[in-house]
Amino acid sequence: MDLNLQPLAPACVVSGDHFSEGERVASFLVRHLQTGEIVRYDMKEAAAAAFVPAGPVACRWVKLYKERGAEENSARTMKLTAENLFITLADPATDPSPDNVRLVQFLSLMLERKKVLRPKGLNHDRTKNVYERAKTKELFEVPLADFTPEFFQLVQVQLSVLTGEPKKTPGAPVAGPTTVGTEAPVV
Repeated sequence: MDLNLQPLAPACVVSGDHFSEGERVASFLVRHLQTGEIVRYDMKEAAAAAFVPAGPVACRWVKLYKERGAEENSARTMKLTAENLFITLADPATDPSPDNVRLVQFLSLMLERKKVLRPKGLNHDRTKNVYERAKTKELFEVPLADFTPEFFQLVQVQLSVLTGEPKKTPGAPVAGPTTVGTEAPVV
């Protein structure tokens, strides 16, 4: 899954006020209903309650605003891949929501299979899996998941916002519910 993602906006989409260093910024990934594009909306956390998305929300996160340095390559870092989405949502500075936790759990499973993340066992209180990012040796803690069919159905709904609804062929049979075995679904 590769999508182009806009860089962090310099100002709140709701109020128009510029962000200041260290301010909490809420970001939403939304599939625009009319264009079908994935659009990132950034706003002051306090203004998030007044935000009306132009389509279904794939996920949201809150981070502290940090000015981008002149040496940073924003075009390179703005390609939305499964790995970048995982890094953004699993960052300890990001406030987790139940939807984001589910997406992080799924992405960690997928990235472990692709050898991007290496499992390192459980954390000290045995409530989270610890993963090491192969490239940077950075550690991430991901809450334990119960990979039920309902879990995968909810993840599929979230991912369909990012990737678009699957095209339905007239007369084609409708797929049944996902079954869970020892293998994870291929995305």
